[in-house]
Amino acid sequence: MASTNEPTGQIIDEDRRAASKAAADAALLEAFGGVWGMVDTTVPGLVFVAVFTAWHDITTSAVAALALSLVLAVARLVRKQTLKHAFSGVFGIAFGAFFAMLSGNAKNFYLPGMLYTLGLAVAYVISALVRFPLIGVLLGPIMRENLSWRTRNPGRFRAYTRSTWAWGIILLVKSAILFPLYWFGDATQLGWVKVALGIPPFLLAVYLTWIFLAKAPPPIDVIAEMEAAEKAEAGREAA
Repeated sequence: MASTNEPTGQIIDEDRRAASKAAADAALLEAFGGVWGMVDTTVPGLVFVAVFTAWHDITTSAVAALALSLVLAVARLVRKQTLKHAFSGVFGIAFGAFFAMLSGNAKNFYLPGMLYTLGLAVAYVISALVRFPLIGVLLGPIMRENLSWRTRNPGRFRAYTRSTWAWGIILLVKSAILFPLYWFGDATQLGWVKVALGIPPFLLAVYLTWIFLAKAPPPIDVIAEMEAAEKAEAGREAA
């Protein structure tokens, strides 16, 4: 009898892991913006540094970058996609353009984004240290587990903690490269390095998060649990 049940148990476990992997993939794409999220946050900066390299005019470069970010937002609206990442890109570009034109220093175009990256890195590290990892807070609702991983799923707690450390360290390294260039380099150097450090660190952090979650136990679907409890309560009341 034991030999009959063992393959069935293995199949069930494999199915749960496959479902967990699919859910993790979808959650990562939704939470971090996917390909279009990278476009929204990277391409306008590329346009700024390219235009500035060619003409050395802050206003022209800033207007070109801001115009492109608005076009990308409109394109998302036409495709009926979420505007969350597009709006963050537009506001980031707008703040950078404002600071650059106000100060007359093209390097200040990148300062708001650099400060945001540094602040996010510190937040990730602190949240991991206090055992409330931000990646779990961000992905938990999308995975339908909310915060159940903190008390009911220690394997996922460890995975979210490792993922949060990965994001924090990667963003700290990125900041450690960019800020010396901001202080001691010129605007063109800073711009091209910042563009180069846009997508690769992001992909590395997403990949590590995917690896950690793929090896973790499946999420506990607390939404389904609540729905089942409500149905059971309604059934008892009807009876």
